[in-house]
Amino acid sequence: MTIVGHLINGEVRTDAARTQDVFNPATGLATKQVALAAKETVEEAIAAAQAAYPAWRNTPTGKRAQVMYRFKALLEQHADKICEMIGDEHGKISHDAAGELQRGIENVEYACGIAELLKGEHSRNVGPGIDSWSEFQPLGVVAGITPFNFPAMVPLWMYPMAIACGNTFVLKPSERDPSSTLFIAQLLQEAGLPDGVMNVVNGDKEAVDVLLSDERIKAVSFVGSTPIAEYIYSTANANGKRCQALGGAKNHAIVMPDADMDNAVNQLLGAAFGSSGERCMALSVAVAVGDAAADALVAKMKEAMKPLKVGSATDSSNDFGPVITRQHQQKVVGYIDSAEQDGATVVVDGRNPQVEGFEDGFFVGATLIDGVTSEMTSYQEEIFGPVLQVVRVDSMEAAMQLINDHEYGNGTCIFTRDGEAARYFSDNIEVGMVGINVPLPVPVSYHSFGGWKRSLFGDLHAYGPDAVRFYTKRKTITQRWPSSGVREGVSFSFPS
Repeated sequence: MTIVGHLINGEVRTDAARTQDVFNPATGLATKQVALAAKETVEEAIAAAQAAYPAWRNTPTGKRAQVMYRFKALLEQHADKICEMIGDEHGKISHDAAGELQRGIENVEYACGIAELLKGEHSRNVGPGIDSWSEFQPLGVVAGITPFNFPAMVPLWMYPMAIACGNTFVLKPSERDPSSTLFIAQLLQEAGLPDGVMNVVNGDKEAVDVLLSDERIKAVSFVGSTPIAEYIYSTANANGKRCQALGGAKNHAIVMPDADMDNAVNQLLGAAFGSSGERCMALSVAVAVGDAAADALVAKMKEAMKPLKVGSATDSSNDFGPVITRQHQQKVVGYIDSAEQDGATVVVDGRNPQVEGFEDGFFVGATLIDGVTSEMTSYQEEIFGPVLQVVRVDSMEAAMQLINDHEYGNGTCIFTRDGEAARYFSDNIEVGMVGINVPLPVPVSYHSFGGWKRSLFGDLHAYGPDAVRFYTKRKTITQRWPSSGVREGVSFSFPS
């Protein structure tokens, strides 16, 4: 069976002391294995990055940008192969995988402008003959720890900008779907990146803990669940590292009585069930204001969900694919069971979908649950599956209070025709990414991505302008060249 290895100092290596099966979630079969890095392997990757850092740090920004331009072209050239890899190991349908990859490519495009982004600031004659300026210098060796749900996009949130800023990188991707991530890193090597600048180590908690404790790692970026994000953030900080850790979500969409209901339903279908709901920006709760709006929403959603197709990534006509593991399938079904036991109504039941030819796959069908309340476990926790819950409230204020009271604050949106309501919502909602009639308000690459509350640990968001700040440190230089023959007296006052 094929073993997916590591990329260390420009070479693909297999550390086979420990391995783990990699499944095709549509068939339920193990198709390959992934090597799980031992402590020594991770340390070798860090050492390779540290050795490559001085030369890469001093490489002109224009040459770093040229690598990113070539990398972008290679990603586009090999897009079909990358999407196929994602489908085989994640289960994502080709059109969804292509969208993921394109969003990642956009971050590479942003990194291509690194010469402009690192120009710094300059002030002449801040005092007599004195100039002052700021520079943004790289940190050194930095690390990324990424989740299974976006094996191409999320790593591309991190290392293109980190590397363009002059750092070297060690990536620990998800061990559940590692092939596309490793292949993309090899394309970066093909684009002309020197050996050791980019390294990939597959592994589990043993590998993660090395990255969090090794003093050579200066910063860690993480995307995953909130409990793990909190652990990553606290451990990295305890070891003196800069850290941004993006956690979980429970994203609400307010559906106002004046909303274009047909449009809201179409938008909710993709936002709730795309990627099988396995994305931190999935809309998992529709908060309907008033019973009339709720009844209309539920009726239209029930009808619109009838033609939805769940199935294998090999059929591009499917709307979404399986969830990532058998255990996660059971967990999602457990949340549906829990909501029903707590008194909610399962309007459309996706617990036992029949997918011909893929009876052993990890499938959950699109599910709609009405009558959900904030006391229910299924409401409080992140389901991370193709499940949309409907909560009924009497007013927009009550809907906003529901959202503001939740521990997560990643993304939200409102469907309305009322500009005043939309403005009030965007001003007062306590969530990091807000959509107005936009169900998945994922920022474009030249803005930054991140939530509030327990959806983000750290001060800086991912990618965009915040990425430049996260992967660099500011140095301010004040310089004077005294005129010849001019001597100043001693001064003990604070300079002004």
